Amino acid sequence: MISLDMPIIVEGKYDKIKLSSIVDSTIITTEGFGIFKNKDRVQLIKKLAEKKGVIVLTDSDSAGSIIRSYLKNIIGEEKIYNVFLPEIKGKERRKITPSAEGLLGVEGVDKEIILSALKRFLPDNKFQPKEPITKAFLMQCGLSGCENSSQLRKEVLKKLNIPNSVAPNTLLRVLNDISSREEILKIIKEINEG
Repeated sequence: MISLDMPIIVEGKYDKIKLSSIVDSTIITTEGFGIFKNKDRVQLIKKLAEKKGVIVLTDSDSAGSIIRSYLKNIIGEEKIYNVFLPEIKGKERRKITPSAEGLLGVEGVDKEIILSALKRFLPDNKFQPKEPITKAFLMQCGLSGCENSSQLRKEVLKKLNIPNSVAPNTLLRVLNDISSREEILKIIKEINEG
């Protein structure tokens, strides 16, 4: 079990149960789309975000993206630290059928995947990029504004376990949170050589 000094926002109670067995931290659920109507929950999340920000760990599907976007609007992008899980096909054990998009949610992925995604928030592992990743850098690397940039970007995001559906401005922030220019260049080199 790891200890984090930042609150974590997840979608539902089963996500919270899974995370509680892995992480010692304040874990708050959005109750799925219930967050849109629950003013008290919104106020609690805003209050938690004021001091250090919050980690947002939603499912890798479109519903998770909608909830992330809503949280960004109510809290402010600078107070959100997005953590993404890879898009893994499957269904949770407690469910009869897979989700609409056929992807595992937070409750269904392996513990090791979650630990790896959260590792950068441990006090001694916090990543601080030396030179920020910018839109200009993405263009220079061929990840934006080029003929094959869409395909290359998909491959890079897959290697970084970031869903392809992430909005461009959020993507820039996420890349700065979890990666570096050097790592991105290394991944592009591996893709081009492979």
